[in-house]
Amino acid sequence: MNEGDKLLIIPLGGLGEVGKNMTVFRCGDDMVVLDSGLAFPEEDMLGIDLVIPDMTYLFDNRDKIRAVVLTHGHEDHIGSLFHLLGQVDVPVYGSRLTLGLVEGRLKEYNVSSSNLIPVAPGDSIKAGPFEIGFIRVNHSIADALGIYFRTPVGTVVHTGDFKIDQTPVDGKMIDIHKFAELGDQGVLVLLSDSTNAARPGYTKSERTVSEALDEHFRAAAGRIILTTFASNVPRLQQAINSACQYGRKVALLGRSMVTVVSKAVELGYMTIPEGVLIETDEIGRYADNRILILTTGSQGEPMAALSRLASKSHRSVELTRGDTVLIAANPIPGNERSVGRIIDALMRLGVNVVYEKSSGIHVSGHGSQEELKLILNLVRPQYLIPVHGEYHMLKAHGELASKVGIPKENVFIGENGHVFEFTAGAGRVAGKVTAGNVFVDGLGIGDVGNIVIRDRRQLSQDGVLIVVVTLDKQRGSVLAGPDIVSRGFVYVRDADALISETRTIVKGVLERFENGPVTEWAPLKTGIREALSKFLFAKTGRRPMILPIIVDL
Repeated sequence: MNEGDKLLIIPLGGLGEVGKNMTVFRCGDDMVVLDSGLAFPEEDMLGIDLVIPDMTYLFDNRDKIRAVVLTHGHEDHIGSLFHLLGQVDVPVYGSRLTLGLVEGRLKEYNVSSSNLIPVAPGDSIKAGPFEIGFIRVNHSIADALGIYFRTPVGTVVHTGDFKIDQTPVDGKMIDIHKFAELGDQGVLVLLSDSTNAARPGYTKSERTVSEALDEHFRAAAGRIILTTFASNVPRLQQAINSACQYGRKVALLGRSMVTVVSKAVELGYMTIPEGVLIETDEIGRYADNRILILTTGSQGEPMAALSRLASKSHRSVELTRGDTVLIAANPIPGNERSVGRIIDALMRLGVNVVYEKSSGIHVSGHGSQEELKLILNLVRPQYLIPVHGEYHMLKAHGELASKVGIPKENVFIGENGHVFEFTAGAGRVAGKVTAGNVFVDGLGIGDVGNIVIRDRRQLSQDGVLIVVVTLDKQRGSVLAGPDIVSRGFVYVRDADALISETRTIVKGVLERFENGPVTEWAPLKTGIREALSKFLFAKTGRRPMILPIIVDL
């Protein structure tokens, strides 16, 4: 069989996790990449700023990539594009708002944005053997798109992140008719959002948030501080509408909040009346009941504006009793503890915090079970690949598919790196490619791996013990030391006996290496490390990182 008669679908991120979404579609020597997202680090990823997909497979096949297609502008779908475009020169297609947000991100990393090409719902493009079409969907950001691919093997539909909102804030409802039309024409594979696959019923309309906001704005006697995802443009617009209704000025905190609002206004996705928006240094000129602050930090990010407000370390704004903080977002899985700590800190300041789901100030941007079943019934795919979700979400989506008549053997619950191979009459898992996490730490991308993370965990748990010895390399005799330096293990001044015994252990190791020239230090360092590790664990039950430093003269 000719390789061009096979379609390969290869998720590099987004399966078994929430975030880091990236999927490759390949026919023969032609590839299209769908989304290029990031994930936020988990608590045990010490010092890591971002997590992006391992793109080894793409870089090994860079000459075969014909296009990158973006579903929407959330960071978990566009946040790693800077890394891909830094090494691959390829056109990028997305909606106007999505590309506006991408452009700002690329500028931060000094990556060219000359290849960004805007598309709209109803448009279609050609990329190698792929005909790619764009479908309007509803999500918690404007201009979200579903995508379909017409390939030599058959039609593939990707929902993107979606829900079926019959009263969207911008009045633009998901194009249900296009999904039905594609289903009537025949769909080989459906890739569908699984985030709320375990949630019964329907997801509420974004418009219901307006009623809840109105209630909280009416009740608040002091300043209102609202935090949500900066990219949730409909939510921000509703908050600004409420601010206007109750005579409040609006200030923005956080770089991403300022960036998104500016871009959304520039492109016509938000409307802010003249004189409503003020700078942060103008807040003090107005009575507390005339201020709304929109801020970043809804996920408990330690460097975001809300965290600094909670710790009273923000340079421009200080929270006081009488302020109301509205957290209009649910924690991403893994961020619950961070968000909980922020809520506790805010409450200790005497601030009124509104965060419960029952408050009504947040609704999900993802469809629940009845919406997922409706899409399955409209598209009627031969095969389903649940995407965008942790394993239990993917599994729940697969069970829904079985209920609407898709055979269990035609539902592929996969992992990142799996190669799903389809021909006109069959589908199977046909192997695996390199996939995983690449850590971004400061300006470094990929230079911190699992071994470094393991070392950081050990340092954070048991600290480090440094042994410094000065030796005569020719004679092998000790000229100075051993000196012991402890950081995060024990306080030296309160552990005289332990430090004295530690020196004795080191001297015993050194004696075995005396009386002769030393050609290499590795055996000596290993001997010190092994002897001290055994001794210190027996004495303290801890395993500090032991770093022998040999100075030779």
